[in-house]
Amino acid sequence: MSRTNAFFNPAVFIFAILVTIFFCAIDGKAQDAASLYKAKCVMCHGADGKADTPAAKSTGARSFSSPEVQKESDAELTTITTKGKAKMPAYENKLTAPQITQLVSYVRELGKK
Repeated sequence: MSRTNAFFNPAVFIFAILVTIFFCAIDGKAQDAASLYKAKCVMCHGADGKADTPAAKSTGARSFSSPEVQKESDAELTTITTKGKAKMPAYENKLTAPQITQLVSYVRELGKK
């Protein structure tokens, strides 16, 4: 066995590739959720989710850090995003179910800040 082959382990190499792909996929989902949020939600809810925008004031958009929003379950937030509520439009024909799930997770993160 040559010295070069002694340090090459195919199992370790494959594992490293799989780990890289996994973390790229996770980062991609976070990136997608942030992009979706910027495209669909920022105008009313603001970049930080605090709903401190002129559109939020005129539509009654809620801050994601408010106790009212924080007590809602992910299923409730998913329904609100999918079907709409009050002046918030429905996104069921504009976003896929996985995209809405990603947005709900992103909204939860904004609510914690």
